[in-house]
Amino acid sequence: MVVRLQPLTALDGYGQRRGCRYPASMTPLDRVTRSIDVMGGKACVGGTRVTVGTVVGLVAAGKSIAQILDAYPYLDEQDVMQALSYAAWRVEEIEIPTSA
Repeated sequence: MVVRLQPLTALDGYGQRRGCRYPASMTPLDRVTRSIDVMGGKACVGGTRVTVGTVVGLVAAGKSIAQILDAYPYLDEQDVMQALSYAAWRVEEIEIPTSA
């Protein structure tokens, strides 16, 4: 099976588009951003200071999407879903160290 790739829409820590790629079948992650000026460059949701890690941690702790939205009323369901998609995509990446 061949998977077509396209550029990731999330931004790197310097406000630039990342050079990473993700499967074309994946919804563009236009609600997940990274900026070196916000939360030390961690991936954040919906232009807020809520990190993807926070959302994943809440889900891992057994919180429902409704409970997350109650705790963070400025987020919506699509923000939470994209945070989870981003996290799932990132854990599937493999980093290969380069020699100096």
